[in-house]
Amino acid sequence: MEEPSQELMFKLSMFEQQIRQLQQQLEAVEQGVVEMNSLNTGLDELVGKKGKEIFAPIGRGIFARAKLESEDLNVDVGGGNFVKKSIPETKKIIEEQIKKLGNVKKELEEALEKLGGELRKVMEEGRKEEEKKGKEEEKKGKKIDELV
Repeated sequence: MEEPSQELMFKLSMFEQQIRQLQQQLEAVEQGVVEMNSLNTGLDELVGKKGKEIFAPIGRGIFARAKLESEDLNVDVGGGNFVKKSIPETKKIIEEQIKKLGNVKKELEEALEKLGGELRKVMEEGRKEEEKKGKEEEKKGKKIDELV
C-alpha cells in the first residue's frame, strides 16, 4: 500500500499540534485550580490568628516570620488595584475563580473531544481513500495480466 498523501499528513500534523496546545492549556487550568484550592486552604489557617506569629511567603519557597495584625486582606482586583477584604470575602472570590476555571476546563475538554472526532473522521477518510487506490491498483494489475 502507498504512503499516506501529503495532504493527509499535513492535516494529521495540524491536528497533533492543536491537540498538544489544548492539552497544555488544560494542564495550566488544572494547575490554577490546584493553586486556588491551596490558597483557599491557607486562608482557613489565618482565621483566629490575629496577633499571632505566622510564616508569610515572600516567594519561591522563602518565608518570613510575621505577626498578623489583622485578618483583613489586601486583594488584587486587577490593574494593580488592591481592595481590603475579609477572609470570608476573599474565599468567596477564590471560589468564583475556581468555578470560572472549572468552566474553562470543561470548554477545553469539549474542544479536545471535538478535535478528536474531527481527527477520527479525517483518518477514516484517508483510510477509505487508500482502500480505493488499492482497488484501482488491483484492477490495473488484472488488466495487465490479461494483456500478457
